[in-house]
Amino acid sequence: MAYRTSIGAITYTFPDLATLLARASPPRAGDHLAGLASESDVERMAARLVLADLPLQVFLQEALIPYESDEVTRLILDSHDRTAFAPIAHLTVGEFRDWLLHDATGSETLAACAAGITPEMAAAVSKLMRNQDLILAARKCRVVTRFRTTIGLPGHLAVRLQPNHPTDDARGIGASMLDGLMYGAGDAVVGINPASDALATMMNLWRMMDELRCRFHIPMQSCVLTHVTTQIKAIEQGAPVDLVFQSVAGTEKANAGFGISLSMLHEAREAALSLGRGTVGDNVMYLETGQGSALSAGAHHGVDQQTCEARAYAVARDLKPLLVNTVVGFIGPEYLYDGKQIIRAGLEDHFCGKLLGVPMGCDICYTNHAEADQDDMDTLLTLLGAAGVNFIMGVPGADDIMLNYQSTSFHDALYLREVLGLKRAPEFEEWLRRIGITDAAGRLCTPQPKHPLLQHLASAVPLSSAT
Repeated sequence: MAYRTSIGAITYTFPDLATLLARASPPRAGDHLAGLASESDVERMAARLVLADLPLQVFLQEALIPYESDEVTRLILDSHDRTAFAPIAHLTVGEFRDWLLHDATGSETLAACAAGITPEMAAAVSKLMRNQDLILAARKCRVVTRFRTTIGLPGHLAVRLQPNHPTDDARGIGASMLDGLMYGAGDAVVGINPASDALATMMNLWRMMDELRCRFHIPMQSCVLTHVTTQIKAIEQGAPVDLVFQSVAGTEKANAGFGISLSMLHEAREAALSLGRGTVGDNVMYLETGQGSALSAGAHHGVDQQTCEARAYAVARDLKPLLVNTVVGFIGPEYLYDGKQIIRAGLEDHFCGKLLGVPMGCDICYTNHAEADQDDMDTLLTLLGAAGVNFIMGVPGADDIMLNYQSTSFHDALYLREVLGLKRAPEFEEWLRRIGITDAAGRLCTPQPKHPLLQHLASAVPLSSAT
């Protein structure tokens, strides 16, 4: 179906829904690379005028990627909850934006409607929203998940402690872990991106993290970010796996490029659930996404990168994860060129994920060849904090020496908590107070030389299972 509108003497025609959505998107490098972007600001505004008058029902009638050839499309349409959709079924995209921003639309209302909102609806309405709209609406969406800590409570911010090392050296990883814990980071997850794909190396990493957790009675969850099939093998061999990780995308073809399918992801989830390692909940998945992944794999089917990203959240929602992380600037400037595009994408991703009922965090990051710097990351960090982001990254010095990109540091989390009055996950916060890392107000204490964690760090000896 073609969509048309006129501005002055010029008539703009958009041959299908995918083209309309792409032309309505804010400027970004990936859509230009794919030949999908508007050729002018006027064309972009024309597309938004058409989009604003489009009934939400259209997204249930016109699939962007054919139902017959894409299992993500089938998941989206087959799992759509008509009852949850009913309160907004009569709205256009523009009216949906107004409804989201209305004072009377609160957190409980949004949670009740989440299963009735498709990723394409979320992406469409985001294209009509200013940054402040994305922040305000996302702040009203609360998604709470649990494993050993409770993530996503109002007024809370969690941190993934990311202790990567370029050679998977146990001492280097252990030092980064203990450094992060002394700064009060790690309540989201302690997650290692391994340099090696050797299962034996990764088994040592799982055991090292679990030994540290048990030795100091830390209410935390750990994860080794390797392929899902490797994690299933590790579970079969007795590894102490808490969370199962996988990168996911918004099309079947892009997921095939990752070597995964929806059935494989469910198999991994069931394997993790069978271990029964959670203490306060059973959300056992940690998923990562990022705008541009489908395009970089040649698997976007002519759909703009932000809408493809929103479709990945349907995959995530189906798996009931503890954490979903948009690694917003990691793919590079070919997809998000500069700080402005990265900031916009981070706010879009967080909004769309939360609207769909997904526990969204953000790796606020950029590659060294992007037109961005740490001031841009400070801006996005602060905006996402105001928007109620569930978690961020904690990387020593904000510089990941294994993945070679710039993220956020333990100090950045302290800044955000101080400025916005945010607490850590309650189970983790209580442990920090009990062990003497923070005071009753949640602020860091002056470490004592005989503090057990400091003594462990000073010994510079890896844990026994990692030798």
